Order: sequence, then structure tokens, then C-alpha cells
Amino acid sequence: MPETPNAYAEAGVDIVAADLAVELMKESVAKSRRPEVLGGLGGFAGLFDASALKKYERPLLATSTDGVGTKVDIARKMDKHDTIGFDLVGMVVDDLVVCGAEPLFMTDYIATGKVVPERIAAIVKGIAEACTEAGCALVGGETAEHPGLLAPDEYDVAGATTGVVDAHRLLGADKVEAGDIVIAMKASGLHSNGYSLARHVFFTKLGWELDRQVDELGSTLGEELLIPTKIYAKACLALADATGTHAMAHITGGGLANNLARVMPAHLSATLDRGSWTPQPIFDVVRTAGGVDQASLEATLNCGVGMVSLTPAGDVDTAIATLAEHGVEAWVAGEVVAGDGSVTLTGQHPGW
Repeated sequence: MPETPNAYAEAGVDIVAADLAVELMKESVAKSRRPEVLGGLGGFAGLFDASALKKYERPLLATSTDGVGTKVDIARKMDKHDTIGFDLVGMVVDDLVVCGAEPLFMTDYIATGKVVPERIAAIVKGIAEACTEAGCALVGGETAEHPGLLAPDEYDVAGATTGVVDAHRLLGADKVEAGDIVIAMKASGLHSNGYSLARHVFFTKLGWELDRQVDELGSTLGEELLIPTKIYAKACLALADATGTHAMAHITGGGLANNLARVMPAHLSATLDRGSWTPQPIFDVVRTAGGVDQASLEATLNCGVGMVSLTPAGDVDTAIATLAEHGVEAWVAGEVVAGDGSVTLTGQHPGW
């Protein structure tokens, strides 16, 4: 005798809850819509009108995919799920922007032990709001219920985005020149990288709880750890339009030096002065309270810099002003010189 839908529910998969989650998220997703998007939520595939690419002389498609790592554990324990979407969008969209690509659309994937419609809707609400902030459309996604594999309150999120850049406007290491200035863009906090280190320090080594008030942070530990990733997409696209910027680097896992080295030609190097900025208190708390040496800290966390650009010296004032107009605090952190492809940090942060 064939199984009925109730048999699937008995196995732990609730199709009714999944359908309700889709209904709850529709309004949020609709707000991220771009004119090129065809159809609505619920189809088998998201559709995007590619005739929009006709305005490009030689359009290059760019794509990026990522997740948010163990930061989802903080969202779960805090029972606050409407900001983790900013972390997801920030991780994928700003990887596109470093090559000068405009993000066009994004899809997401949520795996959970049990579909709680309100929780799924909150997650997608954050993703959609972040897509709107980045200027890309959320054209579809998937929510999968994995009973027995994940606990009922556990979930993970991932996403992929596609963008476009005209070939002659492509940014990268081949355009970087000696004398370029390294412009640093302020991070909002830890963003979405290094949380395995942060969780080890705070929960395993120190035994702190998320509701612990930390004077240095001016908030609870949980509130600090859940600060959403800063999204730089529109600001960086405006920067590329307004200046002759040669390259950008998104500072994610691996820290500032390692990520900047990815866009450094083999015959050039960059030297950055730590004295040009003070990282947010969370970085110093990890360093001092957790007993983490600075080299390990800088190899794991962004240390207050979420994005950098390599911009001709004559464009620096325009660059910093353009970024400020888009809500991004920026400053001169260093310079590109002849070298061997390396990135070196010198000096010390004020107050450290």
C-alpha cells in the first residue's frame, strides 16, 4: 500500500510547515526583486532576463558561493535568526565586487532538522533585506528538512550569487602598480569568519555565556558576536566608477595580509601600518582575555578591516569621499611597492 503524506510526517518531514514557511517569506523576497526577474517564488528555477547584459560590450559573468560557518551556532543559541542572512549575502556578494562585478541575483539553501516556519521566514527575511542592500535579487532557494541528521533547532545556510562585469572594467592583480595606495574599509565586527576561534576562546577557554555583559564591548557577548557582516557591494561599485581603482580584496577567512596577497602581483608588495587604525574592542578581547598572540589573530580574523582597495594615489581623496557617501568609513592604510608578492603589517594599533 503506498505511503500517504502522513507517513512522511511520521518520518520527521513536515511538508505543511515547509509550505507555510514559503508563504511567510514571500513578502520579504519580493522586496529584493529587480526588474529583470521573471516569475515569482515557488517555481523550480529562478528566472533572470539576460537581455540586460546587452548593454555590456563584453560581459563577463562572475559567480561566488559560501556559507556563514559556525556563526549560525550563535544565532541558534540567541534564538535570533533575522540577521544571519546579512552574513550570508556579505560573504558571497562582496567576493564578486572585488573584481568589479555587479551582483545580479542570488539563491539560498537552508538545511534544518525541523522546519519551523517562523524561523525559516526570519532567516530568509535577513537574506532578502541584505540582497536589497547589495542591489541583487533573491530569485529562489531551497529549504531542506533533515530529521535525524540535524537536531530540530539546528540549521545551516549557504548561498550562491551571479554578477557581471564588462571585460575592460575587470579589476585584479594584473592592474596593480607600484605607488598604489591601500585604502582600508572598516568592518562592522568579526563579520562571519574566525568563529571557531572565537567560540573556542569564549566558551571553551573562558567559560563565558552569551548573556555575559562585557564592559569592553558595551554589550553582551552574544549581541557582539551576532553583529551582521557589513555589505560593501554598492559602495565598492561606486568606488570603481569614481576612481581608477586597480584591485580590491575582501577580508574574510585568513585575515588581512593573506587576502590582500591574493591580488598582489609577484613583483610587488604591500606594506600596511597598523598605527592607521584601532580594531574594534572585540578583537582586543579575543587577544587579551583569550591569550591569542597577534600573529594568530591576524591570520584568522579581519582585525577591523572588511575590505581594501588598491587605488592610484591621485584618486585617494575621491575614493574615501565616495565610500563615505555610501556609509563606509575608510582610511589610508599602506602603499604598494616593489617586492615579491608579500603583504607586511608594521607598527602597532593605537592602544594595543
